[in-house]
Amino acid sequence: MVRPRNGGFTVGGDNTVEMAWDSSRPVPWERLMREWVVYAAIMTVVFLVFFRGGNMVGAIAGVLISGPLYLLLGFVLAKFGYQRKTIKEMREQAAARSPADDAEPATEQQRSRPAPTKRTSQGSNRPSGPKRKRR
Repeated sequence: MVRPRNGGFTVGGDNTVEMAWDSSRPVPWERLMREWVVYAAIMTVVFLVFFRGGNMVGAIAGVLISGPLYLLLGFVLAKFGYQRKTIKEMREQAAARSPADDAEPATEQQRSRPAPTKRTSQGSNRPSGPKRKRR
């Protein structure tokens, strides 16, 4: 099977991008499990702190049920080719960008002021109204 160079994406006849299921794509199980464990720990603490008087068994059961659902969704997305960047990858990408990429073009910074017009030369655009007399 020949895999397209663009990561499994094919362009249909009407220019729609189709993502193909590829069973040979790896699934990052360790990362998915680590993310879910962090989520479960945070949500358990939140439930214990804010919902002390309620039924904690149902809340904890809901957090535990979310684990297999999260792993199943991550599995399906990985097989379709979705792979999020890690924070480390995003930091490296931001460091690789040069400061010149973020700056505005020089033509915008060195633009001269337009010639004064009737509306801009007096300083205030408010029409002068009748002056009130003091009593």
